[in-house]
Amino acid sequence: MADDNQLAHMVFFTLNDPAQAQGLVDGCMKYLTNHPGLAYFSAGARGEEFDRPVNDQEFHVALHAVFESKEAHDAYQTSPRHLEFVERFKGGWKQVRVFDSYV
Repeated sequence: MADDNQLAHMVFFTLNDPAQAQGLVDGCMKYLTNHPGLAYFSAGARGEEFDRPVNDQEFHVALHAVFESKEAHDAYQTSPRHLEFVERFKGGWKQVRVFDSYV
């Protein structure tokens, strides 16, 4: 399956201080965009108005990245810009949940 499909990398950040959500979104845009093999990218704060019983409320920022291949995703994980992002922002994270799947 990995040979033919893109890899969707979805990350949900719960912050120590929810007021820092926009700063994390800005950091995502600065450090995590324009990587080789990135087919789609978006990052944003959770919409407070999405409050149906099925909506997960346990995160503040969502990152959505779709890579052309698993290899492109794997290269992204070890790229200097991604590693710098993690180092700069990890102190503000209470929890990080990652969901990877083929699409």
